[in-house]
Amino acid sequence: MLKAILRPLNFWSRRARLAVAMTAAVSLAGCALTVTRLNSAQKKPNNVWVFFTVEKGDEPVAGLQAEDFEIYEDDELVSVYESKQVIQNPEVAAVMYTMLLLDVSGSVTESGSTDSLVDAAELFTDRVGKTQKVGVYAFDGEKEIKSVVPFTESEGAAVGGLEGLRSYKAKDPSTNLHGAVIEGLKELKKGLDKEKKPLKFGTLVVFSDGTDRAARFSRDEMKTEIAKEQYSDYEMYAIGVGAEIKKAGLEDVGKDGTELATEQAEVKTAFERVAERIEKHTKRFYLLSYCTPARKGKHEVRITANSKNDPKGKGSLEWEFNADGFGPPPDCDPNTPPSFPLKTNGQPVEGGDGGGGGKGGASVKVKASASAEAK
Repeated sequence: MLKAILRPLNFWSRRARLAVAMTAAVSLAGCALTVTRLNSAQKKPNNVWVFFTVEKGDEPVAGLQAEDFEIYEDDELVSVYESKQVIQNPEVAAVMYTMLLLDVSGSVTESGSTDSLVDAAELFTDRVGKTQKVGVYAFDGEKEIKSVVPFTESEGAAVGGLEGLRSYKAKDPSTNLHGAVIEGLKELKKGLDKEKKPLKFGTLVVFSDGTDRAARFSRDEMKTEIAKEQYSDYEMYAIGVGAEIKKAGLEDVGKDGTELATEQAEVKTAFERVAERIEKHTKRFYLLSYCTPARKGKHEVRITANSKNDPKGKGSLEWEFNADGFGPPPDCDPNTPPSFPLKTNGQPVEGGDGGGGGKGGASVKVKASASAEAK
């Protein structure tokens, strides 16, 4: 009789312990950082560079310093005194473009809402322009998009160019939204392809107050263009205003985020929210440089990021490099700019010697590790 009573109690006790363990695992996983390698390279005498992002869930992790990273080679911790590890400014290797594509069709220019659009766009370009090049283009019902401000690093240049839109009158009052997105992506890539820096990142932000009326390109044609591999690393956001906008259609454009404003008064806030997201995402990039103690052969490298605000939160990435021909540390300067292979976007590099020092750059094996790996 006693066994019969204890048996269900033991069952529920095991269930309770399992539930607690699962809850703890979920909690630990929630603390994990996702560390994603975008590019890496090595070069004689014994320089190693890795360009990566650090995120926690959907949120970028900014402000980490060199001492917040641990470098392991073949599972052995590399001393910070030996590695001389530093965090370089990502701008030495990467360039970032944001294109702002504005709807200036008849429904905007004839409704008296141009001024509020220009005011919001000026604030947006001023904010985003502090960290990357911003170009402004406009579209109406015509086939081609119009250059308002070319991509520039000069703060205030975009703001000055936008003033001309206050008096703009649409030549074709219809809305060629699908075609504008297609042309916008092509123009964004064209601008990035001219850059000589090895790592290139693009963002397209589209504002519209209506659905596509020109029907120059179908919705499926636009989606096919967006899905092309050459744009796979681009981020895309959409801002919509007015009752005519349909959220589902807007999300086809803003695959990384959409903002809806039911009234013109809310346009400024919508632009600010998108600018904030772009600004935060820019801060997730890190360029770690160090001097490896390895002198020959292939080596497995693991870089672990440790969260400042959450002692239990950590994440790591792994790859392999070849140290054949490497020399003594005194010849290595960790502040030397990286020798990444030239890329047209931020896709991971598979193979290549990164400018010397043997073949390396194997694919990422681990993108994140949970805090349960505490030592």
